[in-house]
Amino acid sequence: MSQLFVVCIDDERAVLDSVIHDLQALNEAFIVEACESVAEAKEVIADNLADGNKLALVLADHIMPDELGVEYLITLNHEEQTIKSKKILLTGQAGLQETIEAINRGGLSYYLAKPWKPEQLQKVVIEKLTDYVIENDENPLQYAQHLDSKRIFEAVAQNRLNFD
Repeated sequence: MSQLFVVCIDDERAVLDSVIHDLQALNEAFIVEACESVAEAKEVIADNLADGNKLALVLADHIMPDELGVEYLITLNHEEQTIKSKKILLTGQAGLQETIEAINRGGLSYYLAKPWKPEQLQKVVIEKLTDYVIENDENPLQYAQHLDSKRIFEAVAQNRLNFD
């Protein structure tokens, strides 16, 4: 059975550990992967996709040594298996031009500045994952306990009305 997965990318291990810690409640319903580079993220995503899993969300820093986060989000937004994933840029270093580029070409779902507050990160990630499951999952109810249950129930009810 395929699972939804989340990939967090940041070249600073302490920052990455903080993100993973802030998102630990998602581990019950999602595979949450931590990657210290875009190259590592490419491998993790390829392996998960090969296993039949679906990329629901990518949370990426911008300034990284091998490839910029914005460039990678743009790449993901042009690939069939990852175009629907939600993309969050978590950075303190992206300038206006890079952010505009991420929005216009990268399908950026949200921009979150460093430093962040844990509850702010959790809220944004839950909102974007809720968007993803409503838009792409045949059975979003299975995520209601972990995401925005009110929105999921409303979407399911609306879909039933549309079929009647």
